[in-house]
Amino acid sequence: MLKLFKLLGNKRLFVILIALVMFIALMGFTLGPRASLSWPEKFMRDTVGFVQNIFYKPAGYVAGLFKDIGNMREIYEENENLKIALAQYTREKATYNFIEEENKKLQEALKFTKAQKEKYNYSYHIAQVISVNSDPVNQSLVIDLGERDGVKVGQSVISVKGMVGVVSHVSNFTSTVKLITSMDAKDPNSNGIAATSMDNHQTFGIVESYDEASKMLLMNQIKEDDPIKKGDMIVSLGDTDKYPRGLIIGKVKSVEESKFGKTRTAMIQPEAEFQDWKLLFVVFTPEAPK
Repeated sequence: MLKLFKLLGNKRLFVILIALVMFIALMGFTLGPRASLSWPEKFMRDTVGFVQNIFYKPAGYVAGLFKDIGNMREIYEENENLKIALAQYTREKATYNFIEEENKKLQEALKFTKAQKEKYNYSYHIAQVISVNSDPVNQSLVIDLGERDGVKVGQSVISVKGMVGVVSHVSNFTSTVKLITSMDAKDPNSNGIAATSMDNHQTFGIVESYDEASKMLLMNQIKEDDPIKKGDMIVSLGDTDKYPRGLIIGKVKSVEESKFGKTRTAMIQPEAEFQDWKLLFVVFTPEAPK
């Protein structure tokens, strides 16, 4: 008995004994069936959850920040790709519109040449307009056909709608076309166009000058009993080498008595539009071989 008291007098052994008893009791308490957690368990869980929350939220913010930066980089790259695609689309659209417009004009030109070939034995070479000289004294333009293409001085040049002028100078690769709007009866170098009506071949006159004020061609030397009337379509008669037969000149707007009273003068509105030159035709006749 004395030995037991001596043993209990050892403080360390006593503390270990008490801890062992509490541990056994705690194990039996936690392992047993129960409906709720004990306060030590609650305390431990809350403590761990609090500490995890302290570290988790900043870590989540930092991770979200890096993710947002990565997304911004992807958005920037996508935006750059969209800009490149938009620029390419704009260029392709402009190219498409140009090709579509050119194709439309060539289709109109093809229909025109077919209709003319069925009517007269002429051939037509398409020419691109290079430059235009709008000088009132010397109205002319330059086309991209020359001697190598068989073009000669004096050949007629027309548009889809009507006569434009004649070739006045030719070089190897280009030609100068003198417009009919520069015709002047007082100019010895200006040749008139013998003309008639498309509907009435008894009509005859000479288109030899252009009135800048009214923008009309003047057809002179018309007899008093000539059946010409307003609305007639005037075409070349074809009695000279420069102007083949049947080239459309314009439409009669009015017929007036000439200054001397023995003949009449007709005001002709040109069918060709003398602006926005792009495509023209050089007329080749059997008398003027290629």
